[in-house]
Amino acid sequence: MLLAIDVGNTQTVVGLFDGPELIDHWRIVTVAERTSDELALLLRQFLGWLGVSPSGAHNSPTDAGEISGIAISSVVPRVTASLRDMAERHFSVVPLIIEPGVRTGMPILYENPKEVGADRIANAVAAYDLYGGPSIVVDFGTATTLDAVSPKGEYMGGAIIPGIEVSMDALFGRAAGLRNVELVPPRHVIGKSTVESIQSGPIHRVTGQVDHLVRCFEAEMGESVVIATGGLAALIAPLSTTIQHEDPWLTLYGLRTVSERNSRHLPLAHRNAGAAGAAE
Repeated sequence: MLLAIDVGNTQTVVGLFDGPELIDHWRIVTVAERTSDELALLLRQFLGWLGVSPSGAHNSPTDAGEISGIAISSVVPRVTASLRDMAERHFSVVPLIIEPGVRTGMPILYENPKEVGADRIANAVAAYDLYGGPSIVVDFGTATTLDAVSPKGEYMGGAIIPGIEVSMDALFGRAAGLRNVELVPPRHVIGKSTVESIQSGPIHRVTGQVDHLVRCFEAEMGESVVIATGGLAALIAPLSTTIQHEDPWLTLYGLRTVSERNSRHLPLAHRNAGAAGAAE
């Protein structure tokens, strides 16, 4: 089984795959100060609900109900380091982390490929694998990102704008008379109360921004498949005129696809055995 972990600035999403099937998934708050031991305890509790356990150094990686691989995309370096230590110490697995040098199977056409966020690469890989190209991925997270994939499966680049919650935090921080509200679609675009007005503005503003950017992307790359993902995708996708698919676990599927193209996430026992054999 593969444990896929996508670490964002605000939230971390964890998915458990048995082959191509996503068995379950969990969403937790990203806390940079969590140690590898704390992360291990948290994940083992989730896995325990399903009767899944880490691979032991003396267990076969193909045993049913055991973690045989861990794939990670992360934009928080401190959490990346903790997860790397957690995987090796508590799961006996060398994790696959999307970073320079990892085989993704997708050419990166950015001027500096090292600048592209790991989650954006995972999204692009999954989009091309599941929907083909050209395609555009809109990820609604701390930032709202749009990423373009060519018909040949190349990562072309994208755009980044402030996320909905970031914009609302800025509004409440500067407007003393406004209060935080639940982020749900209002009954009317023309708000009938201050609460509805606060809900209508950010939601429809981001929807309009995304639709405009998608049309601009398509003016440069041609008509494309547009996929929405991220924690707030379900809020915006129904209002958008350009988004065609909503896939909340796209990043996790991208991690699974990249893990299949690499072999670095073998259990430590297998990796060490291979090194010992090579030394003989």
